Amino acid sequence: MPLDIPPPPAQKAAMDDKPRIAVIGAGPAGLIAAETLAQGGAAVTVFDHMPSVARKFLMAGRGGLNLTHSEPLETFLTRYRPAAPALLEAVRAFPPSALIAWCEGLGVETFVGSSGRVFPKPLKASPLLRAWLRRLDALGVAFRLRHRWTGFAARALRFATPDGEVVHRAEATVLALGGASWPRLGSDGGWTSLLPDVAVTPFAPSNVGFVVPWSAKMAAHAGAPLKRIAVSFEGTTQRGEAMLTASGIEGGAIYALSAAIRNAIAREGSARFSLDLRPDLPAEEVRRRLAMRGRGETVSAQLRKALGLPPVAVALVQEARHGGAAAMELASLVKALPLTTRAAHGMARAISSAGGIAWTELDGRFMLRAHPGIFACGEMLDWEAPTGGYLLQGCFATGVAAAKGALVFAKRGHTVGPAA
Repeated sequence: MPLDIPPPPAQKAAMDDKPRIAVIGAGPAGLIAAETLAQGGAAVTVFDHMPSVARKFLMAGRGGLNLTHSEPLETFLTRYRPAAPALLEAVRAFPPSALIAWCEGLGVETFVGSSGRVFPKPLKASPLLRAWLRRLDALGVAFRLRHRWTGFAARALRFATPDGEVVHRAEATVLALGGASWPRLGSDGGWTSLLPDVAVTPFAPSNVGFVVPWSAKMAAHAGAPLKRIAVSFEGTTQRGEAMLTASGIEGGAIYALSAAIRNAIAREGSARFSLDLRPDLPAEEVRRRLAMRGRGETVSAQLRKALGLPPVAVALVQEARHGGAAAMELASLVKALPLTTRAAHGMARAISSAGGIAWTELDGRFMLRAHPGIFACGEMLDWEAPTGGYLLQGCFATGVAAAKGALVFAKRGHTVGPAA
């Protein structure tokens, strides 16, 4: 027999006069929703099926937590696909400046890197998360971990726990269940089966690397970085870095073009992109430097001495010369080394995911049309963006927007449940 979850005794009196709102999902979108709700006068309980909160947030911060970006807002907004009006309005309402102010309000200073990206000064997620959880505790937000949402029961929320099934009743619920990338950290997209009457765009890996069939000799360079390169595909060029893997290539410069490459594979079965190994040198200068080398030098020596290419870049050129690009001149290979892929790396290695709840399923307050009182935010919605701060910004902004919608709904005295 399912049992209602009782509020903590210390919070019961305070909760009696407040609308009860549930948040399911304890990632960035869910936590900022909980904070917004609590500040708005709600009694908030956050549920998550993992044993601890914000696991993906902590993992993302290991390499330097990229909160947002400092570029002009209208340029910033062009990074989102699809360019759903509700998403763009949410970011306008909670823009990068608001996210920076929020972070610094927690006592964590930020700085702008040379690329325009914004980071917390500790360059980690853990100090920020600790300060955030202290604030949520002070606001009276309750947490229920190891609670997996399993659907609705008599206009209430059902959860599977290690101690059996429980139900929770609330005036509104904010779903922040994530997309499908990095499933081992908690977001596996399994929630789609719990909303069968809600249209969901199929999930696809985003900000992901691609499979390239290396020779055994090339695969030995797995883990080697390619710094200060440029990647081009379908008329778009992205400067940055990449890294070879045993089965292909990944990294920031690849991620920025991953949506276009992924879509080309789906459309045509394969995609061909190119690497510029010396984007700082025009093609004529590359030719001039190579022409100055002695005729007795090996190609590898020419590339190393004339152009300063690292071993992994030299190996890429040699791989191309002995493959399908043998007819290309050496300078052209340096400036536009072709790579063909027929598959992205899997969802388990994707930084984020495309797809999710279709925007037509939401009203202007981020409420599911089919489920009055149920709001959705974060990566479970149908949007994607490159790395560079756009992902977290989108999660925070939609979390705030959904929370504000839930507050309005709950304060009108409605009860959550599936549509009649």
